[in-house]
Amino acid sequence: MTAGAQEQALAQGSRLAGKVALITGGGGGIGAATAAVFCAQGASVMLVDMDGAALERTARSIAERVPGARVSHMAADVADPAAAQQAAAHCNEGFGRIDVLVNNAAMRNYSPLAQATPEEWQAVLSVNLVGNANYCRAVLPFLRTAEKGAIVNVSSCYAVTGRKGMGLYDASKAAILAMTRTLAFEEAAHGVRVNAVCPGSTLTDFHVNRTKAAGKSVEELKTKRQDTSLMGRWAAPMEIAYPILWLACDEASFITGTTLMVDAGLHIM
Repeated sequence: MTAGAQEQALAQGSRLAGKVALITGGGGGIGAATAAVFCAQGASVMLVDMDGAALERTARSIAERVPGARVSHMAADVADPAAAQQAAAHCNEGFGRIDVLVNNAAMRNYSPLAQATPEEWQAVLSVNLVGNANYCRAVLPFLRTAEKGAIVNVSSCYAVTGRKGMGLYDASKAAILAMTRTLAFEEAAHGVRVNAVCPGSTLTDFHVNRTKAAGKSVEELKTKRQDTSLMGRWAAPMEIAYPILWLACDEASFITGTTLMVDAGLHIM
């Protein structure tokens, strides 16, 4: 199936039947695609994002594409630990349990490392790393009582390979991989699996809107990832969502502490 076809067609199934997932960064891109896939596979989903309007659009889109989808949402900054506790409580109250946490929310920064200020570091880490920790802490009590709890942390291919210009972001994403491994050790006794996905270049609304704002062609943008993929193209968000689904569902029941590269081979280039 091509990337475009994956965006249009959602396979109906039962891989997450009866399960409940909380997804951060669910207003668009990978988070929204993951929510749609989860709902199509039988899950009830709660979305968290700073952008309330984006959450409304995502929820409407899922309802249109997935008959009978159960989706709720809450606008919140993942850097706020109190909001994380509130989101977890609302999810549990609304759906009766929580089985899966997908930590997807992130922010970007383009300062060179030599020029990045302490305030910039704090802003990035508060979302990309501490934000993940906030939701792990809030959701783990519910995951531990679930029969088979799972956490999927969305990192980045650039957590394991270098580039210039996004050192703060990349360092925070590398830290997520260390946190994933440690949490897998700590939560194994409670039956909770913890894994990470490292997406490669993914054509999300963020990139499209940024290109349009710069007065550039989206069609030209689609040709810009020839050197960051063995396949010579961007991923569609759905192509990241399906690996997240696999790690979240019982098919991956013997997998924990793992980093799954979903980058069309960038990490070996």
